[in-house]
Amino acid sequence: MFKRLVSGFALGLLLGSCSPAEESPTAPAIVVVAFDRETIEPLIVEGIADRKSGRFVEANDPVRIASISKLIMALAAIRLAEDGVVDLEADVSEYLGYKLRSPGFPDTPVTLAQLLSHRAGLRDAAGYVIPLGESLEDRLKDPESWYADTPPGEAPFEYANIGSPVVASVLEAASGERYNALLERLVFGPLEVEACANWIGCSPEMAAQAVTLYRDTGEIARDDPASLPPSCTLPVADGVECTLDDYVPGSNASVFSPQGGVRIGMVDLARIGQALVQEGDGLLTEKSLTAMLGSADPPIEGQEFFCGYGYHVQALETPERECMDPLFNDGIKRYGHAGEAYGLRSGLWFDPVSGTGIAYFISAVPPRQSAEDEGGFDDSELALIARAQKLLAER
Repeated sequence: MFKRLVSGFALGLLLGSCSPAEESPTAPAIVVVAFDRETIEPLIVEGIADRKSGRFVEANDPVRIASISKLIMALAAIRLAEDGVVDLEADVSEYLGYKLRSPGFPDTPVTLAQLLSHRAGLRDAAGYVIPLGESLEDRLKDPESWYADTPPGEAPFEYANIGSPVVASVLEAASGERYNALLERLVFGPLEVEACANWIGCSPEMAAQAVTLYRDTGEIARDDPASLPPSCTLPVADGVECTLDDYVPGSNASVFSPQGGVRIGMVDLARIGQALVQEGDGLLTEKSLTAMLGSADPPIEGQEFFCGYGYHVQALETPERECMDPLFNDGIKRYGHAGEAYGLRSGLWFDPVSGTGIAYFISAVPPRQSAEDEGGFDDSELALIARAQKLLAER
């Protein structure tokens, strides 16, 4: 069974923290929001959102949530499938306008279902950020982007960020809408939350409340005030103007960072989780939600962390399954997605049976210590969730 020792920093989180007036000017920004079917409640809100100004973080300050963005992308994909705009089992070449194939398997189609489940045979070896002005189609022709030995659909589970630009581009091509507009129409708008991809479409007022991400060394990692709009927030190739005026939907949705670029506050992220414990209310039909969660139930052999993973949703702490995924350690199976990038750890996890869940982030987390350390939660996350559970038990 997976075990961890709690570090001194994590122990501090578990036992308590200073009041805002006493907090260090470099205290990491931390927010935990609990929800059930009826309520949303901030549990822990502390630390500094912007060290230069000394601004304290607030419960719904927007932050880059990293790979939880994939879960939001999956919700958009399933919404379009419900509307008949895409077919999750269809050859995505039908939407993209070019033939997408693994180089070694020219007769095997690639589907959205495979991409959403990390079973398309894609790998990140050739890189997954394709800036504005470069070609997603060309990147996907690189043999390094593919698992060489097994065709899509039969390939082993391979967590690959490159699949996200492909999915987002398929959604764009099928709908004729830019990815940021799709997220607004299909996910954010119906729930009346303010969020965006790579800051495209978010208000200046929201950007002014951004949480700057810092590495554990104190180095600015992302979203400091100088890098926010009106500065360019897209990945752009050298010599290319930072504008989407001539962008063609379906050509390269990597510019919206669908693998990790959503900015949203934890209260609003909890609202998405709340819809999912309300049988999909406002987002998905109950049938679609059941299928989405069910896709994460079969065990994935050989995985230490992603032991149950489906349509960009993960199942945590499944009974009778030893895995490096204990976060709550209470015997309850939860669904959701983790995030990790730029010194941030984040999570949206919910139990559809009890109708409860948690959205959280913690910043300035030290990086993993080795290339082999590819899974599991950081000590600081374990301590933070234990602290949140204690607070909930006291209510």
